[in-house]
Amino acid sequence: MAIPVVLRYTEREARVWLKLWRAWVFSLIVTPLLFLGSMGLGLGSYVDDGTRSVDGFDYLTFVAPGLLAAGIMQNMAGESLWGVMGGHKWQGVFNAAVSSPLRPADLFGGWLLWRGALAGISATSFLTVAALLGGVPSAWGVLAVPAGVLTAVTFASLLAAWAIGRENDGSFPVVLRVVIMPMFVFSGTFFPLSDLPAAVRPVAWATPLWHAVELCRGATTGSLGLAAGLGHTAVLTAYLAVGCALAVRGFTKRLAS
Repeated sequence: MAIPVVLRYTEREARVWLKLWRAWVFSLIVTPLLFLGSMGLGLGSYVDDGTRSVDGFDYLTFVAPGLLAAGIMQNMAGESLWGVMGGHKWQGVFNAAVSSPLRPADLFGGWLLWRGALAGISATSFLTVAALLGGVPSAWGVLAVPAGVLTAVTFASLLAAWAIGRENDGSFPVVLRVVIMPMFVFSGTFFPLSDLPAAVRPVAWATPLWHAVELCRGATTGSLGLAAGLGHTAVLTAYLAVGCALAVRGFTKRLAS
């Protein structure tokens, strides 16, 4: 059976990855696990001292799903900013791809699917270690993997839409400092949003990362109801739809000329 055209570029990315996978292990797997060990076990031992809890959970259980979502977001930042810039400007891989029967929209779709696949690998390894350490008390925790994949493609689409329209990478560090890092800190990853000033909480609620963290945490702890889960999924899907629309438009404008 013929491979759908959108999967042609995914196949290309997979073939390259199979040759260079060792270079990806650190960013995809090792770095998130180091975060888990240092924050969940190291800092967690102080937070949990004296039988204290965070939202009713020990700190490892609370922080592990947040680190899963936030780590995926950070990985997608590099993949989507400098990766897209390299594809169309430095290495020319995107330009070569669209000289074939692939359209820019097909290229973007295949590229995005592979980002989701990488996130699935990362989330699975992270969740496995977190479970072995006792940070995943619910069997529903397996649903954190598809939640992580949704997180990945959401951020990848939004950031790729930005990157494809830039002529250089001068704005990328600004995006990391002004957008990515504040979300990393203030989206419920390390502490409940109830600890933030009331005036700031609506800003955090509007970020895609907060919804991703809530989905992952609700799955690993078994505390998320169906209505809330569908709500968080709907918000992330809406962000994904916007990101895809903008990215397809940007890829077409950049590569079809």
